[in-house]
Amino acid sequence: MKSAAIGLALIFGLGLGQGASLAAEGQVAVVAAENFYGDIARQIGGDRVAVISIMNNPDQDPHLFETTPAVVRRLAGAQIVVLNGANYDPWMDKLLAAVPRAGRTVISAAQITGRKAGDNPHLWYEPVTMPSVATALAGALAKTDSAHASDYAARLKATLAALERITERVAQIKAKHAGTAVTATEPVFGPMTEALGLTMRNQRFQLAMMNDTEPSARDVAAFEKDLREHKVKVLIYNSQVSEKLTERLRDVATKAKVPVVGVTETMPPNVSFQDWVLGELDALDKALSEPNS
Repeated sequence: MKSAAIGLALIFGLGLGQGASLAAEGQVAVVAAENFYGDIARQIGGDRVAVISIMNNPDQDPHLFETTPAVVRRLAGAQIVVLNGANYDPWMDKLLAAVPRAGRTVISAAQITGRKAGDNPHLWYEPVTMPSVATALAGALAKTDSAHASDYAARLKATLAALERITERVAQIKAKHAGTAVTATEPVFGPMTEALGLTMRNQRFQLAMMNDTEPSARDVAAFEKDLREHKVKVLIYNSQVSEKLTERLRDVATKAKVPVVGVTETMPPNVSFQDWVLGELDALDKALSEPNS
């Protein structure tokens, strides 16, 4: 993901104080860089937490995200912050440094899972990530609000059980489709396809698109050939990012009758993280199960 712009005037010209209020009295103020982490925080915290997610619009290209004064104010009042890391949301590190708060807990999915810049940063699509983040969040909430530690422990147990539905669905699909060749316009769903045991093609193209560089003509031609000659079973399409080249490849897939499965980098509204991912897995399973054209 490309770095978002942060203006100096935004950071230093707002006169921000630590009194920016995010939560009602007695609630723990949590800010999540991405709304899927915010959803897990709500599942564990219930009405004991006030959660604000910065990136929460699945119709907006996350690569074009820019911070605002409201974002900075919210971070200034946060007691717990959860972010992705691995250079997916580098603007968070800059903002947190600009608005320090004593006793704030920062949870990084990348640090928890041992990922770093240069690795595939779409960590939430790796099935082991969210259980680890959920456990870290429950610990942070219990530390911040020790009087309700037992409540957080109970909610963590329920959240982990709900996340297990994803693990079970992954195992089912892997048993059916492991080794099947697929392709994608970007490596957004890459950690999940790896967990599913699928064979991912055209990875150089995907990395070029993610890093906002021009794919080589050879890589584009190879991608189109894979679609036209049905060397791949499915095209996984990042429907949140609009690029003429990827739209062209989607059209090539449609004309070649290669199923297209849309995924997003931001969770849609009014669903849980578990239902969001399970819906995408169901769509992928259906596409992989279609007879060859």
